[in-house]
Amino acid sequence: MSVANSPSPKIFTYPRETLKRAERALVCSPFHLNLFETMLSRSVALSEMAGSTGVEKGFTKRHASELSVDNDLVWLIQVGVLRREVDGQGITDSFRLTPLGRQLVEQCHQKPWRTPSWSDRFYNAAIRWLRLPL
Repeated sequence: MSVANSPSPKIFTYPRETLKRAERALVCSPFHLNLFETMLSRSVALSEMAGSTGVEKGFTKRHASELSVDNDLVWLIQVGVLRREVDGQGITDSFRLTPLGRQLVEQCHQKPWRTPSWSDRFYNAAIRWLRLPL
């Protein structure tokens, strides 16, 4: 039995501002790079990220409620880094990387995940709070 090789994934080209905004959202998020590296290979359920489970698995920087984690994940969806997983019955509570998110996480293997500056945190919080057009 022969196995068909799947075509290589298409590399999208994003505007520089889109990449900067997405990277800023990632580094300012309450999640460790480990979470996004896990999402390179599989979807991750909300229950794996919330509460003490998220800290134990090295996904979150601190204990957080499901509502708080969900809000942070929705922001990453809005900037284009994540998407909700869908099954045959509709939307699930699992999340995956988008092609943009995948590209940013793979870049972290070449250069280390940077620490956000105060201006990064302020800018990210202001855009998120005001829900300014992206």
